Amino acid sequence: MATTHFEDFTSGQVIELGSVTLTEEAIIDFATQFDPQPFHIDPVAAVDSSFGGLIASGWHTGSLWMRLYADTVLDGADSRGSPGMEELRWWAPVRPGDTLTGTITVMNTAPSAKNPTRGTVLIEGAMTNQDGVVVMSMRSRGLFGRRTG
Repeated sequence: MATTHFEDFTSGQVIELGSVTLTEEAIIDFATQFDPQPFHIDPVAAVDSSFGGLIASGWHTGSLWMRLYADTVLDGADSRGSPGMEELRWWAPVRPGDTLTGTITVMNTAPSAKNPTRGTVLIEGAMTNQDGVVVMSMRSRGLFGRRTG
């Protein structure tokens, strides 16, 4: 039975999602399958790139954020999916050994005008590295079931 519902989210609420440390192997494995650019898959070639070394794909960073969000917020929630992402930014390179911490900030909540059994939660998500640098930010909407309606 779901324990988190639309009513459990409030504007301004910040939820810590946890952390993950990236290894060179994980960066290369992900990129080899999904984003095979030299600066993601070849440590030698990456040295000569504009990044000066191997970096994670931005899609990898986003996938890691999603996993933290799913484990921390969506697991046990009355999640009804999402109508999509509105914004996604990769602000700084993510390198092997970086530890990324995910967060969400609830920007707004609104009950559905069309379906009284759910509401929409607008969030800003972020991944920050061990030095406090925001490496990724995003904005999206999630649909959650209501306790009443």
